[in-house]
Amino acid sequence: MVAGANEPTGAEAMVRMLELHGVRHLFGLCGDTTLPFYDALYRLDHGITHLLTRDERHAGYMADAYARVTGRVGVCEGPSGGGATYIVPGVVEANESSVPVLAITSDVATSARGRYPLTELDQKALFRPLTKWNASLDDAARLPATVRAAFRAMTTGRPGAAHLVFPIDTQRGPVPGAEIWADADVGQFPRLRTAPDSDAIEAAAEILAGANSAVAICGGGVILAGAEAELLDLAERLDMAVATTVSGKGAIAETHPLSVGVVGSNGGVPATRAVVEAADVVLFVGCRAGSVTTERWRVPGPDARIVHIDADPQVIGANYPTAAAVAGDARLALQAITAHLEARRLNGGNRGAERAGAARAAKTEAFTALAASNERPIRPERVIAALQRTLDRDAIICADPGTPCPYVAAFWRQQTPGRRFITNRAHGALGYSLAAAMGAHVGRPEAQIVALMGDGSFGFCCGELETITRYRMPITAIVFSNASYGWIKAGQRAGFDKRFYNVDFGRTDHAAVAAAFGIESWRVDDPEDLDKVLKRALDSGRPSLIDIIAQPLDAAMAPVSEWIA
Repeated sequence: MVAGANEPTGAEAMVRMLELHGVRHLFGLCGDTTLPFYDALYRLDHGITHLLTRDERHAGYMADAYARVTGRVGVCEGPSGGGATYIVPGVVEANESSVPVLAITSDVATSARGRYPLTELDQKALFRPLTKWNASLDDAARLPATVRAAFRAMTTGRPGAAHLVFPIDTQRGPVPGAEIWADADVGQFPRLRTAPDSDAIEAAAEILAGANSAVAICGGGVILAGAEAELLDLAERLDMAVATTVSGKGAIAETHPLSVGVVGSNGGVPATRAVVEAADVVLFVGCRAGSVTTERWRVPGPDARIVHIDADPQVIGANYPTAAAVAGDARLALQAITAHLEARRLNGGNRGAERAGAARAAKTEAFTALAASNERPIRPERVIAALQRTLDRDAIICADPGTPCPYVAAFWRQQTPGRRFITNRAHGALGYSLAAAMGAHVGRPEAQIVALMGDGSFGFCCGELETITRYRMPITAIVFSNASYGWIKAGQRAGFDKRFYNVDFGRTDHAAVAAAFGIESWRVDDPEDLDKVLKRALDSGRPSLIDIIAQPLDAAMAPVSEWIA
């Protein structure tokens, strides 16, 4: 059935529903089954900017980082068949990182299912275990209600990703105009915050007030909830040291006296681990207490009392016996605990500033010597030090999970709270940072943005250099060139007696590749050139890339606990 003269089509209704939910940017790639939707985007006046990417995976990554820096739902789209499978990595990463991303993938007509049409795929079954919410828009009349349900699911409770299958006949079918309405507030997150139980708040507050060496370990949930100020209020009242996970970096300014920095097996060092090991109470906030944060559940140890705050009740108590379980929004929970302490006139004597300061001093001493090294290949610590000297206070760093991540996590001191560091720590796929930087730029165009990657990651994402050039994005990409899959090679060194197998590849002239895309680029093999080249790249106001001949991870002193051990 085709829409009548006065009835919007499904494609038109989708555009209007996105517009009504406050969507202003859409990342994606065209395909045969998406033609009616693209035509509606072309014809209608809607205020949505569509950014054409070079593959669907990066559309998902762009939407993810866009959501992280804006607090709005990130939206990506792609066609049926291969497009639906290519977009999966971005959706999975966002969902496991509690980031609201809506993926819309078009599909063959519902009437063609089971008749072996080209690109047929059971998309709903594919995405079911990978998303918080998932539906197929098989009935055009139900499209508005289904889109509203998707936005509510993504932004309430624990945020997450949603997926909509958009068959081509639904795009052409009629939608009742009266059904096209939305609650614009659910286009932002978190919405409808859940307040914690008062008894749980009292129990948590009393345990924290009685502690002598409490430490908070804060995950990405603190930043997603916008709870940085509330965390600081509580920490200062208790004189409590504050550590973060990799994803939680930015929960507290790392220049604050109470900041320990990142802990765990990716970015933690012995000095920061010691703070957690000595704690009599550990407060997990917006953190799953997973394997990386706890060094495979060894730190904190069995003697620490655990207070756990999370929007997802399933997370609490999954890995540690919990003395006080606080299910609810991080901002509301931290406010309530502080209010209880104020009402009871309770403060803390945890010597948090003293303990955090000692950890920072020990970490800085070890880092400083390496950061001043003139060795070749260039030490990654030298690169981080150059970034620290050169970047704006509010700059955003996007890092791939290979070579860059542990160094930035451990040694780049974020000077302001909030989302200034973005990495894909849920699943750790290579090739994330370049697209993340693009999404972050679209969401926060005034910010200075740098993408850090290894050369393994570069091979996954270099096609998007054309996208950066086409949209004139003033992003600086830095490649740590060491001609290996360094993380795996370092693991073979540490745990397999240096039996290096199939982890090395040929060196690419990344600067030349970037130049072929029209990007200003440099190759740096002398550490003395780092600062001046980095400044030139950042000041250019254009897309730029610096190819750094860097020390490989298997020869380095990377802050990764299993390698250090």
